[in-house]
Amino acid sequence: MATKAMNFKMDEAEILDMKHVASVFNMSVTDLIKNAVKEYIAELKTDPFYRLTANVQDASDEESREILNEIEELSDDDLTIVSTKRFSV
Repeated sequence: MATKAMNFKMDEAEILDMKHVASVFNMSVTDLIKNAVKEYIAELKTDPFYRLTANVQDASDEESREILNEIEELSDDDLTIVSTKRFSV
């Protein structure tokens, strides 16, 4: 996989904090940021909104709006897991 550079702006205090944390763990700020972003993306991918919409890339704008409206109307109870089943392959 190709590596590309990316620029972004952050608060100076947050940058100093990142540099300090990276130095304590003897790692580069780049590695610290990459690890943090990977972890955050993995966390976001477990979100019900992502799981329900991630595979809807071919939906029309109207279909997308309809799906998002349905999701927004779901309550916490609707999103609570009430039972689980395990399957072995």
